[in-house]
Amino acid sequence: MPNIRARLLVVLVVLLGSLTVAGGGAPPATAAPLPGSLWFDGTPLVVRDGGFVDGEGRDVVLRGYDVSGETKLEENGGLPFASVADARKSAAALRALGGGNSVRFLLSWAHAEPARGAVDTAYLAAATDQMRAFLDAGIRVYPDFHQDLYSRHLFDTGSWYTGDGAPGWAVALGGYPKESCGICLFWGQNITQNQAVTEAQYDFWHNDHGLQDAFLDTAQQTMAYVEQHLSEAEFAGVVGFDPYNEPYAGTYDPGRTSRTWEQGLLWPFYERFRARMDAAGWRDKPAFVEPNLFWNANIDSQKQEGGLLDAGTLGPGYVFNTHFYDQKAISGILMWGNASDGQYATDFAAIRDRASAAGTAAVVSEFGHPLSGTVSGKAPTVDKAMYQALDSRVPGAGWWNDPAASGRVLSGNQWQWDIYSGRHHELMNDNPGKVRTSGDAWNDEDLSAVRLDDSGAVTLRQDARLLDRVYPSATAGTTLAFTYEDRSRDGSTTLTWNPVPGSLPNVSRLVGSGQYGLLVWRSAPGTAPTELHLPASFPASATTVVSDLGTAYAPPPYSASAPIAVAPEPGGTSSRRLLLTDPDSGVVHYALVTNGAASPPASLLSAARSELSAWAAARF
Repeated sequence: MPNIRARLLVVLVVLLGSLTVAGGGAPPATAAPLPGSLWFDGTPLVVRDGGFVDGEGRDVVLRGYDVSGETKLEENGGLPFASVADARKSAAALRALGGGNSVRFLLSWAHAEPARGAVDTAYLAAATDQMRAFLDAGIRVYPDFHQDLYSRHLFDTGSWYTGDGAPGWAVALGGYPKESCGICLFWGQNITQNQAVTEAQYDFWHNDHGLQDAFLDTAQQTMAYVEQHLSEAEFAGVVGFDPYNEPYAGTYDPGRTSRTWEQGLLWPFYERFRARMDAAGWRDKPAFVEPNLFWNANIDSQKQEGGLLDAGTLGPGYVFNTHFYDQKAISGILMWGNASDGQYATDFAAIRDRASAAGTAAVVSEFGHPLSGTVSGKAPTVDKAMYQALDSRVPGAGWWNDPAASGRVLSGNQWQWDIYSGRHHELMNDNPGKVRTSGDAWNDEDLSAVRLDDSGAVTLRQDARLLDRVYPSATAGTTLAFTYEDRSRDGSTTLTWNPVPGSLPNVSRLVGSGQYGLLVWRSAPGTAPTELHLPASFPASATTVVSDLGTAYAPPPYSASAPIAVAPEPGGTSSRRLLLTDPDSGVVHYALVTNGAASPPASLLSAARSELSAWAAARF
């Protein structure tokens, strides 16, 4: 999690009854049958060639949100939602309003194992039922055993702060000192300054009192329960498992560094977790492993060598999983102005490079910025810059001249998607005198992209143009370059960081002041199409596509003979995807999709296509 912490710090066989026109969970035996799907949906993902690959051999990008920080609270028993009905409402909105195709789904060790050695199957059943709500909406899931500051049971009823993660019995074993962070302005300072927290973390990584053994036992039973209580089709939508949120040593043994701690303690833990996944029936799914939480921090004093440098080639059993928050922006004093074009290109390039060196896929499983407080005014630009860096390693100012340097499109999940934002009723550390209702109701954080309005409808708290984005959800081949200009707003100001250059006048005229995305890919054998998510701001009746495969205004519904077409996203919501079918292999293709033109004449489409063809030929 981020906190105003200046932080020291599947898609499964689902819904789609028919194509639209353009313009204690129940065991599988009693589960309702899933509706049919388009033939290219619902296959499990594997890690191959540095990315996520579906059963059709396509390069898949996961985009979505963390669901939900409610798990860190007690008001709903460590579950993301108060009910399955709320989970279904949230999932439908995440697909329709947020444009997501994946979630990192939070779980609680404290609630999974409230007494040592006794796993609470009622909790696992409720969590699995809520997870199923997202799978049924065509959203891929990877669970996460979440912790922050090790455990809420370390904190006193009158404390300024709280934690989540380990159960009370685990804390009782340690005999830790009375918690105190001293003069701490941000909750994340507890990670290194609160002796109770540092000692508890240290004990876990050294398996004192058998704590790590107990956690792994519970994790295995949790994974086995999920595998046994989801249908085969549902389980196909579970991508993998995040073993442990934001690991940190607590304190280092004499002579150890952040790097040798990762090598000697963190990586062996991941290997043990990987073995438990295999034993639980998750052999074909990767562990989403996180490095030292301070790796790649963007405040120099917090940077620590790491990134699982000594783990060798991770291979298909692991995904390199990291977080990113702009600690300078969150601090309020180290970055005075707003973020700008290319602000995080270097930071996210480091993530791409580290995953590539490790021979695996990468995911940025948390990113975001506070939406209230003194630094919240930076959120529109900070979040736009993070999404821009996920899309390409090249800033907008240089993208058209050097698109081939874009790199892989990164998967990522924004923190967070909490429909109860601002409507909580959390007794902080069980103190009835400290009832938290505002924001995330946890250590004064406020990062949820959504809330419920007074009518009970899910409503976005951020600009829909920022959140609901064009992105290549499945590329039939190798992605060579991608960019998206979302035209999101900072107040009344439209943020345009990647304008179409004047050297492409007809493309510029076609796009106008609208949003646009541009994908360049090299085709591979197969018949499955390339897919791009179409935001709600791209209704089929107002969407224009210019590609070497052809041109289309208001693309038709999908058919095997249509090179450019639209179809619903899985999940039965109003979300749609653009489908691009190429007939070849090893050929460079491009596709521009925009909502900037109203009934463009054929002559403009043809002229824009000529410009883009010449541009692509010169650069790829």
